[in-house]
Amino acid sequence: MMPSLTQIAVVVIIIVLLFGRGKISSLMGDLAKGIKSFKKGMASDATEDSEPKNISDDNKDSNNTNDKE
Repeated sequence: MMPSLTQIAVVVIIIVLLFGRGKISSLMGDLAKGIKSFKKGMASDATEDSEPKNISDDNKDSNNTNDKE
């Protein structure tokens, strides 16, 4: 049971009337920014994983910042 073209058009018109064109376009823009940010974060995580980290150095740095406060 597939929705017909008329049913899809009615649903789209109702959504546009409820939210307005501006709200829908801003939501789509925010969604696109979120996807781009996620992809950028995943790409930077992949490059950071290739470099070995010394965990003890990270802990010393975080302890030093707490002592200054």
